[in-house]
Amino acid sequence: QVHLVESGGGSVQAGESLRLSCAASGYFGASYRLGWFRQAPGREREGVASIRVTGTTSYADSVRGRFTISKDNAKKTLYLEMNSLKPEDTAMYFCAAGRSESVLASLSLSVFDYNYWGRGTQVTVSS
Repeated sequence: QVHLVESGGGSVQAGESLRLSCAASGYFGASYRLGWFRQAPGREREGVASIRVTGTTSYADSVRGRFTISKDNAKKTLYLEMNSLKPEDTAMYFCAAGRSESVLASLSLSVFDYNYWGRGTQVTVSS
């Protein structure tokens, strides 16, 4: 059974930084991908960043160069470092895990490639 719990959200001014954490329980082998998503009111959930066991990453164009996804295998924790935050980054942020049919999961920013979700943590950026 996989459980994901996010933390670290808050209210900040534009240009400031936040680091989100996602504590995970359960086993994550090479066939799993991990990701961060966000959803603003009235909008669809969108992929922000993805990482797999090899450490390779992918990012949405809107956050590339500002956000960094990383993981600590020993602590079983996923992170999202967010710098130079903008008001348009305001959303509920979710971490997710997805099991691939492949031995090594591919990176993905699609919600359809993830099976397990946390409850989210709110990020609000004011101008």
